[in-house]
Amino acid sequence: MQLPIDAALPELTAALAAHGRAVLMAPPGAGKTTRVPLALLPVAQGRIVMLEPRRLAARAAAERMAETLGEPLGQTVGYRIRGEAVAGKRIEVVTEGILTRMLQSDPSLDGVGCVIFDEFHERSLNADLGLALAYEARVALRPDLMLVVMSATLDAAPVAALLDDAPIVTSEGRAFPVETRWLDRPLLAGARLIPEAARLVTEAFAATRDLGGTVLTFLPGEGEIRRVAAALNLDADVVPLFGAMDFKAQRAAMQPAQGRRRIVLATAIAETSLTIPDVKVVVDAGRARRARFDPGSGMSRLVTERVSRAEAEQRRGRAGRVAPGICYRMWARAEEGALPAFAPPEIAVADLAGLALELANWGSDGADLAFLTRPPEAGLAEARALLRDLGALDADGRITAHGRALALLPLHPRLAHMLVTAGRDAADLAALMDERDPLTGAPTDLTLRLTAIRDARAYQDRHPWPLNAGGLHRIRDEAKRLRRMVPESTRMSPGAMAALAYPDRIGLRRKGDQPRYVLSGGKGAVLPDGDALANARFIVATDLDGDTREARIRMAAPVDEDELRQIFAESIATVETVEWSRRDNRILARRQERLGALVLADRALDDPDPEAMARAAFEGLRLNGLNWTPAAARLRARIALIPELGAVDDTALLADPDWLLPYLGRVRTLADLRNLDLTEALKARIGWDGQERLGRAAPAHFVTPLGRKVPIDYDAETPSIELKLQELFGVARHPVVGGRPLRITMVSPGGKPIAVTTDLPGFWTGGYGDVRKDMRGRYPRHPWPENPLEADPTTRAKPRGT
Repeated sequence: MQLPIDAALPELTAALAAHGRAVLMAPPGAGKTTRVPLALLPVAQGRIVMLEPRRLAARAAAERMAETLGEPLGQTVGYRIRGEAVAGKRIEVVTEGILTRMLQSDPSLDGVGCVIFDEFHERSLNADLGLALAYEARVALRPDLMLVVMSATLDAAPVAALLDDAPIVTSEGRAFPVETRWLDRPLLAGARLIPEAARLVTEAFAATRDLGGTVLTFLPGEGEIRRVAAALNLDADVVPLFGAMDFKAQRAAMQPAQGRRRIVLATAIAETSLTIPDVKVVVDAGRARRARFDPGSGMSRLVTERVSRAEAEQRRGRAGRVAPGICYRMWARAEEGALPAFAPPEIAVADLAGLALELANWGSDGADLAFLTRPPEAGLAEARALLRDLGALDADGRITAHGRALALLPLHPRLAHMLVTAGRDAADLAALMDERDPLTGAPTDLTLRLTAIRDARAYQDRHPWPLNAGGLHRIRDEAKRLRRMVPESTRMSPGAMAALAYPDRIGLRRKGDQPRYVLSGGKGAVLPDGDALANARFIVATDLDGDTREARIRMAAPVDEDELRQIFAESIATVETVEWSRRDNRILARRQERLGALVLADRALDDPDPEAMARAAFEGLRLNGLNWTPAAARLRARIALIPELGAVDDTALLADPDWLLPYLGRVRTLADLRNLDLTEALKARIGWDGQERLGRAAPAHFVTPLGRKVPIDYDAETPSIELKLQELFGVARHPVVGGRPLRITMVSPGGKPIAVTTDLPGFWTGGYGDVRKDMRGRYPRHPWPENPLEADPTTRAKPRGT
């Protein structure tokens, strides 16, 4: 049977013969996955390795090519996926991570003539890495190695440029027209996905009764698939299809309908590669589930997002493969422009620990490799920090022998470290944490899952939470495979083994009634209310929701402190802390044993370092503010008049602790801070020369003709003094401070202000006369001479009778 891709195959083979690399653009259904490897058999010198993003697609493609050749699997065509392989002599279809293993063990890919990257538009991290490594192998070691990148919706030009201007070959494809139907109006904010999706499927099923065929519905995940299936009540076979299903169930979804119409409820697994027969109707809920990694928290979380326009088009195309079809979109047409053009590449948003380990194993920091999207530096830095903590990288970022052992295992570096360190007993736990939770609605305790893995019947006899038999079977198979890869065990509890994988997620229970934990990495986490682990002092949180403020713990294991001390003996540090406590408003001096952010032991420090105590007191001042006694405030005001002596505002004084540390030796509490007089410290801050200059330019006192010292107030806009009028008799020149006249407030014998002046000679010749007239009658026993400049200053009244 002729397929649309057949017309483009001569151009593709010619491009490879001439250039050794090509980018092939072909729409969904063109037949590229099963036709291209067969067409390249005469061209490629050696085996052809084709990458597929999913296990089901890899095996299905291999089976279809073998069927085309009229051969069983294992002759010309084979496949290799995780835990399963059938050798082929010329064509091998593999999942993406397997190519990386092949390149790491043999960078020249001896015996391989061509590598094909299928469905590259999905932009998985393994595909990006595989292409970067394969291209470097071609440039440095194997110029005869052919590379083909195939896609349906990818922007081809950047990929072609990445591969040194590789030729672009385009297949026009053959698709039947697909009518697109949108909602009349956008869904209301807060509308729930499940009932809306079930309603739209029901509507589409009824409206296309005459059209017939399978209704393919795209939903974000397994949970939504199961809930929508439960909500449907239609005369149809409802068939789920998602990645966590076993192969037998997945293959059933790909078989032709038997009598009744079918409704296939699928995740993005059905967007590409897989052919589901007789699909004429697509219902697109418009959502996709993606992993998002936060380098700041070190946690990944699954988020449900709007699909991209490219994904929506891929889904729509599924309705037009065999006949004209209809696509129902669960959004309004007006919303289409707000969709992103493409989904973000996984390398930009995922946990990069595995990538960082592979790069180190390759001997590269990634800067010299041909990545279509550069891995973000923040994510790589976080990943390399984790690998150093696991002992996979040395201080210089080079891979260690332990790191090479981790890189050989088909696991995240965390789980590989646990398996290599703990041995075979950790295989069940590694397989469990690498797969989906096999229990539904169960509490967080990991040991429940391990019980089910080891004895499902015993688990079901004792516990009510439903068990996913298919998931349990996959975990057991994977655990069996992992046991063959590692040596004998070192006896550890599940919690201790989990701590090896997650040294940054060891949790210590906080004080209080709520089951809240501080994690060794510094973040916070909380168990569900009433959880069986709620009273455990130490836990290891293996699955969290990724909330950056306080993550909710979805799966954890209890761990004993003695085990933690034994495992992390070299990481436990004895730290002497002297710091100001916000809660207690005092200095706390403690000797602590710490594992990361966890305080394992805490006792008072008998002989704390004096300088550390002073610095802690200064931190108390930063938090509570400086204390200004009247004397210190006057001194600060004087210093402020002379910029050369330095800024003395609170911000400047609190920026540098050194000037005050010698005066904080006795401070322990907030009361001590509030009794602190800063006068002597300020004097020391400006030094002896500064005090001399200050005394000249801004003296602390005005000395009256009687020799009495009157404090000068520098807080006002103009330096000011206040004294009795009679004390200034005989003063013919106005007193000056720093070149500025003093503001003099003269008071009556009773202490009430009677005149204010900055021009004393002018006052004597002007305003004094009016003051004299007014005051003589009120205070007859005090002198009020006609000529105050000729009178002697005094503070006394005249004797009685004079």
